[in-house]
Amino acid sequence: MSRAFVKEDVEIRERSTRRRSASGLPPGALNYITAEGAQRLRARLTKLPGAPAKDDGAISHLESTLALVTIVEPQARPEAVVFGATVTLRTADGTPATYRIVGVEEVDLHPGGVSWVSPLGRALLGAEIGQRVRLDEASKEAATVVKIE
Repeated sequence: MSRAFVKEDVEIRERSTRRRSASGLPPGALNYITAEGAQRLRARLTKLPGAPAKDDGAISHLESTLALVTIVEPQARPEAVVFGATVTLRTADGTPATYRIVGVEEVDLHPGGVSWVSPLGRALLGAEIGQRVRLDEASKEAATVVKIE
């Protein structure tokens, strides 16, 4: 095979020096967080130094996380699902499911929290009331957006 048809300037994933951050975001991506999530992380950080079993790793992780996040203020009445919104869906069998679109660092801080970069989060972003969205890329099951807060 001729070397003329080989692309040497293409970055091969296995040889790439670009690494994902600890949060799982790709290099260069902004680390969005809700104002409420940032407040909860700050509260957690203030409690750690006084804890009996001081955890320097957790403290440094929270400090670096808070230094690098981009706080997104909530919209008053979103027409569509946006970052920070709480969305209620009705599944095919009629059961309600409620999710909140949040940053990767705060998923565990909110009941029903879904990362904005997760497959479900990406499917919900931009959806409007009455729109059907697929909950799982692998299945054909869809749910209808019934409420956006």
